[in-house]
Amino acid sequence: MSPALFAAFLAATAALMLIPGPNVALIVANSLSFGPRAGLMTVAGTSAAMVAQLAVASLGLTALLGALSNAFETLRWIGVAYLVLLGIRAWRAPTEDLSRTRPLKPRQAFGRGFFVSLTNPKTLAFYAAFLPQFLDPAAPVLSQMAILSVTFVMTAVIIDSGWALAAGRARGLVAKFGRARNRLTGAVLIGAAAGLALARR
Repeated sequence: MSPALFAAFLAATAALMLIPGPNVALIVANSLSFGPRAGLMTVAGTSAAMVAQLAVASLGLTALLGALSNAFETLRWIGVAYLVLLGIRAWRAPTEDLSRTRPLKPRQAFGRGFFVSLTNPKTLAFYAAFLPQFLDPAAPVLSQMAILSVTFVMTAVIIDSGWALAAGRARGLVAKFGRARNRLTGAVLIGAAAGLALARR
């Protein structure tokens, strides 16, 4: 793979990651509600799901998974319902001092991120269509896919961590507006649910 082709891939990946989707919405919501540590653990969860999805795409198993479209459709709606539930809980949460907010356990933040990322049905099809555009047909495909996948995940981790830290800082700014913070968090999660509901394979 030429340096120019890799640079083009890196630029395209960064541009895509800067567009908020369900993953970013959950990361921001968790950082606003529970602090940047919860946001970063959510990033770990979404990134772990990306690794699994990229492995499937790299091994060329998307055609097999296409046969399971009904199962993926069901999984998507489970993800939508889960995000709506989290949004309603955040919206209706009692107003309290941030220092007294019950923390979200790391495994819970990780699990939320992993589940929401995994239930987005368009990601496998996206990876299968996006990554091959940057392959050099004269070079070994598997090693190139590995490089692109690692680069994709690392870019996602860096940018998504930025979202988590920015939202964590904003959490401090809205500390005295507890009800507004809860409503904002709930709206972000319900918006993410709407985005996932409109997603298509």
